[in-house]
Amino acid sequence: MKPYYETGLGRLYHGSCLDIMPELEQVDLTVTSPPYDNLRTYNGYDFNFEGIAKELYRITKDGGVVVWIVADATINGSETGTSFKQALYFKEIGFNLHDTMIYKRRAAPLTHKRYEQGFEYMFIFCKGNISTFNGIQTPRKWTDNRKIKHIRREKDGSADLGYSGQSEYVLRDNVWKIFAGGGSSDKIASKHPAIFPEALAQDHILSWSNPNDIVLDPMVGSGTVAKMCERLNRRWLACETSEEYCKIAKQRIKQELSQKKLPGF
Repeated sequence: MKPYYETGLGRLYHGSCLDIMPELEQVDLTVTSPPYDNLRTYNGYDFNFEGIAKELYRITKDGGVVVWIVADATINGSETGTSFKQALYFKEIGFNLHDTMIYKRRAAPLTHKRYEQGFEYMFIFCKGNISTFNGIQTPRKWTDNRKIKHIRREKDGSADLGYSGQSEYVLRDNVWKIFAGGGSSDKIASKHPAIFPEALAQDHILSWSNPNDIVLDPMVGSGTVAKMCERLNRRWLACETSEEYCKIAKQRIKQELSQKKLPGF
């Protein structure tokens, strides 16, 4: 299948990912955010979840990862629970649920008898034993430079007393607070109804892949995952059923290439 747009690192395809993925090579990582319970029409996109999940399992390399970012609609006063159903289905078809992460975003103020919805789930699925993890370190907020007493319990119940210090940095936890907006800073991306935060795509790509690995977004929308792959030197594959959104993605990728002055612009 001929790509809609192509660079030195990746290819953007116009069409249903279920039609395109069978023709693609295997990938190291998928980072994507599917439609949530028909909350938006996405230019009439028909979301075949089970078909996509099965194809993701087939196309993912052993040790590869799928990052599935999803939330639930509230219908007749009850959350749908679709995110959990999807997570269990991924396990059913062979994926391991490596981690359940939380993406905290700015809550949209609504009138209802519940707290504002300020997060989405980020399910990390792995095919077999995970191959790549580049843990992101953050500065420790509270650093105590003194020697700290600790107790290590032995299997026989005895205790070993010792001392340890604290490092300046600590591994980030699995709750990520990232600004979800983008309309004010990216006028091209704001033409899409649900902008994927660049920092969110970037940090997952850094965490679960290495340079030159192949990263897939089967529902690329405004092209954020592809754009960040260009920035981070990952090869990428992207599918988008809407030609309008393909145009947006192409613009953003070309803009990234022009800033880096790379071939493909």
